[in-house]
Amino acid sequence: MASKGKGGSTVAAVQGLAQRIADELGLSIWDVTFTKEGATYYLRIFIDKAGGVGIEDCESFSRAIDAPLDELDPIEQGYCLEVCSPGVERSLTKPAHFTACLGQRVMVRMIRPIDGVRDFKGVLEDYDDGRITVRFDSGDGLTFTKKEAGFIKLDDFDTIES
Repeated sequence: MASKGKGGSTVAAVQGLAQRIADELGLSIWDVTFTKEGATYYLRIFIDKAGGVGIEDCESFSRAIDAPLDELDPIEQGYCLEVCSPGVERSLTKPAHFTACLGQRVMVRMIRPIDGVRDFKGVLEDYDDGRITVRFDSGDGLTFTKKEAGFIKLDDFDTIES
């Protein structure tokens, strides 16, 4: 993720603005990212609400944040704004994501294989100060730190266990 200035000030500035607008619209902010893909920069704001978001929510949020975002002007270069749902296979990246999703099925890709296996699926059993525990249907579990995983996502589609 690219960011302007020290300490991720672009994302932090947009996060604060986005949260205020989301509150007004009855939405929540799942995540804000600012990334460069090829020659293009993307500011992505992932919104959510109970029952999920639809295209109308994304459009309303996009219209509501457009002028305040231009006024805040936290990004020096040109970029594309994308407002979207985090999706059913949403990435878990923040402590609040993990605590909110305890007891739900997840899929994990480890950076380094464990006994030759990189991909695991199970139930998110615990999150404690950056340590994540996933329990498999077999009863076995895996405890690891977030930085050891390439990604951790909700697994709402697949019920096959690793």
